[in-house]
Amino acid sequence: MEVQGKIKLVGNVQEITDSFKKREIIIVTQEQYPQTLCIDFVQEKIDLLNDLQEGQEVKIGINLRGREWKNPEGIIKYFTSLQGWRIEFLQDENSDHEQPGLDSLTPFEPADDLNKEDLDDLPF
Repeated sequence: MEVQGKIKLVGNVQEITDSFKKREIIIVTQEQYPQTLCIDFVQEKIDLLNDLQEGQEVKIGINLRGREWKNPEGIIKYFTSLQGWRIEFLQDENSDHEQPGLDSLTPFEPADDLNKEDLDDLPF
């Protein structure tokens, strides 16, 4: 699955145990009813968040994770989380990295010095 949106917050690395660490990213979807989503990145995937900044538009590959937990009083609770595994940057419409328009391209002169023999050397 994939979700896309604008980055609201990139969290710090959290060391849950000696062998498990995670990092959260919060994105806001860009739709009629925007959703604020918290996506966890775990273990070696936390490094994917290193160069991200607030306001960037991203598409994130996610897996849905669910689990059951029994509290000390014996009550069972259920949790669902989004776990990220890939990030793709989306080009913002107002970005400075836009492709040049056709009128900004340099025109070139057509070749008019070709011989008929030059056209017959194709291998097929």
